[in-house]
Amino acid sequence: MGNWADAILFGFGLVAFVLGVTSIIMGFIAQPVQQEDVMKSRVEYGFFGVSGVVLFLLFVYALTVG
Repeated sequence: MGNWADAILFGFGLVAFVLGVTSIIMGFIAQPVQQEDVMKSRVEYGFFGVSGVVLFLLFVYALTVG
């Protein structure tokens, strides 16, 4: 019961990982209605995906160091 901080960090890390991987997958799958928005949506999904995975790695690092 004393490791509440570790449990919360694990939860945030898990959410960041799932959202990051989901955004990366959506970057490949999503097909916007207008053709000129294709690259814009892929860049946005890629950015959110990479930032989610980076946050996951940051939480993993915080769990191992702390």
